[in-house]
Amino acid sequence: MSDLVFTFSYVSWQAASDRGWFMPEDRLARALVSEARIERLLVSDLMRSLPAKLARDLSTRARGERAAFPSSPARRLLQPVRLRRDYPTSVAGVESACASYDRRLERAAREMGMTEPAVITGNPLMAGFAPFEWARSVTFYAHDDWLAYPLHRRWWPVYEESFARVRAAERRVCAVSSAAMERINPAGPAVVIPNGIDPVEWVGPPGAAPSWAADLTKPVLLYVGSLDERIDVPALVSLAREMPQATLLLVGPLLDGEHLQPLRALENVEIREPIGRDSVAALIRSADVGLIPHVSSPLTRAMSPLKLYEYLAGGLPVAAADLPPVHGVGAGVQLVEPGGDYAPAVREALRSGRASEEQREAFITSNSWSRRIEQILDLALA
Repeated sequence: MSDLVFTFSYVSWQAASDRGWFMPEDRLARALVSEARIERLLVSDLMRSLPAKLARDLSTRARGERAAFPSSPARRLLQPVRLRRDYPTSVAGVESACASYDRRLERAAREMGMTEPAVITGNPLMAGFAPFEWARSVTFYAHDDWLAYPLHRRWWPVYEESFARVRAAERRVCAVSSAAMERINPAGPAVVIPNGIDPVEWVGPPGAAPSWAADLTKPVLLYVGSLDERIDVPALVSLAREMPQATLLLVGPLLDGEHLQPLRALENVEIREPIGRDSVAALIRSADVGLIPHVSSPLTRAMSPLKLYEYLAGGLPVAAADLPPVHGVGAGVQLVEPGGDYAPAVREALRSGRASEEQREAFITSNSWSRRIEQILDLALA
């Protein structure tokens, strides 16, 4: 058995609970709590500014939605704070911030009786800038391509420097895609481990879909995920016009309303707010085709699209942009050149129909999150 320290990237245990534990680092953090290979575990939230933490805690308590961490002598949640709101953008500033966070982690680990724990960090700055001299190994869990996010543009130079330090220190790297791994270009042990699924959400009879889903005109062509610039809006407009008898249903957080505005004028397009995890699974198992109409960009080429694994776990045939992350994931995926015509692929998906229960269950078993956890720990604890 080994001691382990895990740090979130830019979220917290509470934030992971709020979003339904569906992101890779969320699933990893929650699974580590009951992992038999770990003797003592320290999980750390992102180091947040004290005012922001107090405001968030008050809001969470008022809503009665606080997610309790299963604390014990061998399991602890660290919630470090600082005065500054954001990470600095200079190399010197990041070095100082990461060194401070590193000292907090070391002190908390020592208080738990750890001597030389392994570290897994999802934070792209801590991965290279934190000294971690007290750890026996450091693994960077790159569950995103941080250099592909426009909102993180001001940190891109320090991300580059952090990845250079990851290489120089020959730290271990686990990335969700080959493109994300190539961006880091590690010199130490490395493995690509894509997204996965939780069988609990997909085995057995489906739950109830949202009540409004019963009124949708069939066939339902479903997209679940962030509604932003990664979506090829002109391609969806063309699909909606070519298949007026179908309903194009987009469900997820609306991050760029202006980008999606051309779709709102179409009668057979429905845009809905995010729904709970049970409802997502039920909606997927009641839809007719899963859509991944992504543009080709550094972000979409580096991501491991969770929606693809969930579509296939639900037995849904898929029409997806022909991008590296969707290759070889499973049968029943019709590929479309980015910017191309989705109608032929959707019609072929409708013709092929849903996967059999045997095929669906085989996919769930081979892509379960528990298998992904084993692979991550094999790398981090070796």
